[in-house]
Amino acid sequence: MIQVAEALNIIAENSCKMPITKMKVSKSLGYVLAEAVYSPINMPPFRQSAMDGYAFTHGDLTQFEVVSTSQAGDFLDEKIQRNQAVRIFTGAFVPDDTDTVVMQEHTTRTDNLLQIEKMPAACANVREKGEQIKKGELVFDVNTVITPAAIGFLACLGITKIKVYQKPKVAILVTGNELVPAGNKLPKGKIYESNSLMIEAALQTIGIKKTTVFKVKDSLKKTIKAVESCLAHFDVVLISGGISVGDYDYVKEALLKNGVTELFYKINQKPGKPLFFGTKENKIVFALPGNPASSLTCFYVYAFPALKKMMGFEAIHLPEMKKKISTDFKNTSGKTLFLKALYGDEKVTVLESQSSAMLNTFAVANGLIVIPHDITHVMANQEVVVLPFN
Repeated sequence: MIQVAEALNIIAENSCKMPITKMKVSKSLGYVLAEAVYSPINMPPFRQSAMDGYAFTHGDLTQFEVVSTSQAGDFLDEKIQRNQAVRIFTGAFVPDDTDTVVMQEHTTRTDNLLQIEKMPAACANVREKGEQIKKGELVFDVNTVITPAAIGFLACLGITKIKVYQKPKVAILVTGNELVPAGNKLPKGKIYESNSLMIEAALQTIGIKKTTVFKVKDSLKKTIKAVESCLAHFDVVLISGGISVGDYDYVKEALLKNGVTELFYKINQKPGKPLFFGTKENKIVFALPGNPASSLTCFYVYAFPALKKMMGFEAIHLPEMKKKISTDFKNTSGKTLFLKALYGDEKVTVLESQSSAMLNTFAVANGLIVIPHDITHVMANQEVVVLPFN
């Protein structure tokens, strides 16, 4: 049995980035850049008006003759004299012979005679060529996550395709004779299956929208076959249940018989001690505990960073923050504890129902308090590490 830090290091060392693919910018939300992107143009590509108003040459004059109009999308290629002005609109080309735009609210116009009532500073309200970014400058560095704004920026530079890391194909394999799909009648001795829906939802929070769920009865032969199929078609296999030491827990044996290399099994923690992590070639396997709260805790702490590394993220773990715990807490287990918690601006509270089978408080929690295995007593108002997940 290993400690939490060692398990995290093993996962980080054995999770490989996915292959690189070229993708349309319009479809790239949530992907991570696999190469740096440089601007193919100046942005803006010409001097551009930041206001609706009038373009003129700044100097001593306050009256001008309005001789032309520049609308967005036009290119005005004519000589503008120092005593002349051009009616101009936001985003429109600023003629080369002018250097300033006055807001229309600061002017009075009679026919073609323009009077500036409030003179702007020289060069005001003009977006210079390349002001946002110049041709050849870095747009985004490698490992940048593509956001809606990033898509918009790339599109305004005329970039239509980028190289990104592929997202892993993920299989969720659920084990257990006792499980019944929600919506069905619940026979005696059965429980509704929730882990697959829960893990699918957690995967969506990191941009993995498509997963495939398989279910297998508590049979060694069937479990071996199910694991074999998952390893053949998916990059990541997340298994729920069947990893403990009960008479009908066949998952570990099925993994080893399928050539999965065991990198660790069991962590000195609570909840989720029976956690298996292994690899086969570039594929990774997590066998998560079957109890729902244990399963989700292990997903957030261990599977989450492995998946993010595969997708090209640089920051792969849940962020850490410090909060003052609201009450005293004793850790007599000798294990690292991950406690369902609710935090605010300053304090964090340990919630009730910390059992590995209970989701009722996990459903309202927004983070996990981490109590290290060698800490036996935490005093009220002492700072503790919190891992936020909402």
